[in-house]
Amino acid sequence: MDPRAARTLQSLQDALLALAREHPLDEITIGDITERAGVNRSSFYQHYSDKETLLADALEQAIGEVSERFLARGAPKPEGMPGELELYLRHLAANASLYRRVLGEHGSAMVSERLRSRVERIVSDAVGKSDAPTFDGVPLDVVAAGLAGTAIGVITAWLSYNPLPPVEIAADWLWRVLTGPGAFSEKNAR
Repeated sequence: MDPRAARTLQSLQDALLALAREHPLDEITIGDITERAGVNRSSFYQHYSDKETLLADALEQAIGEVSERFLARGAPKPEGMPGELELYLRHLAANASLYRRVLGEHGSAMVSERLRSRVERIVSDAVGKSDAPTFDGVPLDVVAAGLAGTAIGVITAWLSYNPLPPVEIAADWLWRVLTGPGAFSEKNAR
């Protein structure tokens, strides 16, 4: 991608995320986004047809940055939650009101689906690289869909709390649900 186009995309994504921390998403206009990004409307429309697509790209970019680090270091060990997971939860906490709207009952189906699909690809890559026998006999796409749905479900439930529990608590909840009760009862029995 042309470096100027990449900078424009990043500016638009950053602007939308910053505005979404300050205002409800439905109150943010394309003009607000382009003004905050320091680009003109035609630049916006060169890359995006609407702000929902921009939002999906911005949220995918955030999880993409974390997933690249996660996948680069290999499969997580059962005894410890990957630090990248906590890093992503910190991003979610910093943008909690936005994610509540996106993942909530009246959220964006398109944005939610893109997030779920991205998480599914990350899980598929991670499980595919691991040598864990836990999923023997279960097709990789079924494992990835199940774990992605579980992760999004736990994240959505965590974000629904007011006040929002600390990231460390959410990370523990998420890791415990993803690894299953067997992993903890074996650990606690030692």
